[in-house]
Amino acid sequence: MDIQRIRSQFPALARDQIFTDNAAGAQVIQACIDSIQNYFSNSNVQPAAAYPVSEEATNKVQTGYEALAKYMNASVDEVIFGASTTQLARNVSSAFRFNAGDNIVLSKVDHEAHLAGWVHAAESKGVEIRWWAPSKNQRTNPKLEADDLEAEGLVDAKPRVVCCTHTSNVLGSITDIAAISKTVKSINPKTLVSVDAVAYAPHAPIDVQAFGVDFYFFSWYMVYGPHIASAFINKAAWDNLESLGHYFLPRTSANSMLGLACGNFEFIQSIPAVCNYLSEVGWKFIKEQEEALQEIILTYIKTRPEIQLGEPSHDRNLRVPVISFKVGGCPSQEFVDQIYANSKCIPTAGEFYAMRLFNEVLQLDPDNGVIRCSFLHYNTLDEVRALTKVLDQLLGSKP
Repeated sequence: MDIQRIRSQFPALARDQIFTDNAAGAQVIQACIDSIQNYFSNSNVQPAAAYPVSEEATNKVQTGYEALAKYMNASVDEVIFGASTTQLARNVSSAFRFNAGDNIVLSKVDHEAHLAGWVHAAESKGVEIRWWAPSKNQRTNPKLEADDLEAEGLVDAKPRVVCCTHTSNVLGSITDIAAISKTVKSINPKTLVSVDAVAYAPHAPIDVQAFGVDFYFFSWYMVYGPHIASAFINKAAWDNLESLGHYFLPRTSANSMLGLACGNFEFIQSIPAVCNYLSEVGWKFIKEQEEALQEIILTYIKTRPEIQLGEPSHDRNLRVPVISFKVGGCPSQEFVDQIYANSKCIPTAGEFYAMRLFNEVLQLDPDNGVIRCSFLHYNTLDEVRALTKVLDQLLGSKP
């Protein structure tokens, strides 16, 4: 696959800028932009009416739902769109039917978007929270592993839901979700598994059947599309949920129960353009390109005295190219500002809404945070080398 041909499909990449903050959002493909513009120009009416333009809009929106279902390997009635992963996760947790004596398991590695709704629901309904922290390498390479669920006694007959991330948005480490689901279901088949895949989605294909999950969330702005999110709601889990929809709407789809009309039509109908792009490029190329990118930066960091966080291997089966580190003796934001002043690279600093990870696992000051550099398949090897060059310039001679 020709990297320049790929880059030509992203208009933002024509700027004199090296995008190294992709974990905060990907650039958008031209086909998606064109689709949204075309909808506004030609089909911007209320769907589901009987006149021709509305029928055209209806068909376009329905095609968006069908593309999403195929993309996640789910049925159309099991998928929903919403404004954000935060909103969709909050909808599910708010709708969940808890009973006296229930508990839930929440991962401390997760972005707060996935956790906040479950915490609020538990606290308001008197449900016990069992916090799940990795048992190994907490300060350097904490990873969520299925073994901890049994060893720490987190899952038994009581948990209603186990919540975890598919990929850490700070560490880049990949969680083996299929193994997590298998372990949870082997202990208690009625326990549901909820997964935040926002940081995972731009890097690998989604197959909710293979993962064995019940709730699965991600955001399309991370996957080369617009600011809209999606979720899979396993039909087998519907009996655990109240409907948030209007009283006269039937419980015939996840959207009618949980969508709350929060997925805007122009964005929904643009999703097929993103799916077509990903199909054209292919996940094999994406994986190989990303592994080459992260090999350069990880190999470089190993030669420096900085603290590297997360999986040290460049193996794409273990991590994605989201690389976080600290520079000894220098505040993270101050160092990032120096990178801005001396290069075209734009990494960022912070705790990236993973406050529990910083406070309770890594035991790092969230106010200082870490420096995060993140890449996608449209980045070039030379762009990563440009980042290592400015790091060398700022850090001085190697020890």
